[in-house]
Amino acid sequence: MTRDPSPALSVALAYYHAWTGKDIDRAMTHVADDVVCEAPAGRVDGVEGLRQFMAPFARMLTGSELIAAFGDDDTALLMYNPHTTLVQDAPSAEHFTVKDGRIVHSLLVFDRTPFDAARRAAT
Repeated sequence: MTRDPSPALSVALAYYHAWTGKDIDRAMTHVADDVVCEAPAGRVDGVEGLRQFMAPFARMLTGSELIAAFGDDDTALLMYNPHTTLVQDAPSAEHFTVKDGRIVHSLLVFDRTPFDAARRAAT
């Protein structure tokens, strides 16, 4: 039996597929103007702040595999493994809060260690 994704999961997946497809403009259509993203590098405020945070990462993306996706009416959780020009594997998880069809909060979790090591090795 196939179930349709929940409302929040639909939004989170649309956002994920847009930025992993390197379409940051489309990704931002799924985000509220006053979005808050909590990431390992710190807090990012607002849609323009999120755009500036995500665009460089999307540019170095070479692919991404979606590992798991769960959601209900207001929240969604995605686990994925992005592949980049810096590191082959960067397992990540993101918890989204969605209101009125847009992401208002994101808690992004990933290990920065491989990225830091790759940047040090490149210099």
